[in-house]
Amino acid sequence: MDKQNSKFRWIVFASVLFTYFLMASQRTAPGLITDEVMRDFNVTASTIGLLTSMQFFVYTSLQVPMGILADRYGPNFFLIIGAILTGLGTIIYSLGTHESVLFLARTITGIGDATIWVNMVLILGQWFKVKEFVRLIGIAGMTGSLGFLLATVPFSLLIDLLGWRAAFLLAGILLCLCGIILYFVLIKKPKQIFINEYVSIKREVQRERTLVLIRRIFSNRQAWALFLCHFGIVGAYVGFIGSWAVPYGMNMYGMTRSDASQLIMIGLIGALLGAPLSSWISSVLNTIKRPYVVIHLIILLSWATFLLFKGNPPLSVLIILFFIIGFGYGASALTFAVVRQSFPLKESGIVSGFANTGGFLSAVLLPSIFGVVLDQFQTASSSAGNGYFYGFITPVIFSLLGLIGVSWIKEKRKETEQSSER
Repeated sequence: MDKQNSKFRWIVFASVLFTYFLMASQRTAPGLITDEVMRDFNVTASTIGLLTSMQFFVYTSLQVPMGILADRYGPNFFLIIGAILTGLGTIIYSLGTHESVLFLARTITGIGDATIWVNMVLILGQWFKVKEFVRLIGIAGMTGSLGFLLATVPFSLLIDLLGWRAAFLLAGILLCLCGIILYFVLIKKPKQIFINEYVSIKREVQRERTLVLIRRIFSNRQAWALFLCHFGIVGAYVGFIGSWAVPYGMNMYGMTRSDASQLIMIGLIGALLGAPLSSWISSVLNTIKRPYVVIHLIILLSWATFLLFKGNPPLSVLIILFFIIGFGYGASALTFAVVRQSFPLKESGIVSGFANTGGFLSAVLLPSIFGVVLDQFQTASSSAGNGYFYGFITPVIFSLLGLIGVSWIKEKRKETEQSSER
């Protein structure tokens, strides 16, 4: 029996996704205690902003190196270490007594977080055939959104019950335990079950020089298509909804902070539905590109709608737009279904890391660009609408690049079944 036909693969699936669920929650959970951190550590809002961006900067910069390492040495070890590092970073954050300790903690957490998606994609690619993978990658994407959801009301209640330090300490301990569980699930038990397979893998390892591999991937049109595809759909969601959605609702619609935060929830609901539904549609149609092109086109039209209404669409239209943009973010898991279909497993790590870099590079760029545009109109309060109007040009351009990227994808539909054993 091989991995892709064993029942044990579902234990692997559940263990890896639960770890991703917890790790994803710690990307945004510190945002719940901004006021407490500012008070306890006597730091400014700009320091909090830098602290928030630290983890995403580390995450983005490590995607390609992580892909190379995962391809060369295998994904299991790095996912285990990543879970433990995320846990240790969260524990240090909970015990911090100085702002420098917080920066160290978020850096460690960012390094751990950088391991999760690329290695998870590789692990699922090893344990599941291509057709199963296309369906399951959507569930994996939904799991990340559920992790973000955990870091809202549920984690807030835990903070109210235990205090922020005890809540983060508990989360860190759970992540370290996940790392230990993953060791048994990914390494120890498979060695006992699939002895012959591990022997054959050791015999056939033939490593290509890293520079040669990087040169080939970076000159591959399909890899760049996936980079642009992810750049256009992820950053627009994470960058705007994660940074500017609440101020936008308050400034343009006179919402309270609580009401404006509901816009984030609407986008999150869209993301929760978008991941599994888009994967299911692709599986039923036996094509990834066609539904993904339609999704990118709809996302582009959604951002263009903000420009059509001068940055201030009717509230009913706004709710629909946030839902659609969130749905598109959930559907971005299809990028990695294309990676699994287009590249051999020995190269999937670096290509996945390269594509993911595109998504989070735009997530880093968009909030800054949007902020610079808004600053130009900050002196005149009557021009706030103009500031958001011109700000929305950026996600429109990003989405256009994403549409170009997805249109460049070359799909191997007829080869899917044959390539499932790769």
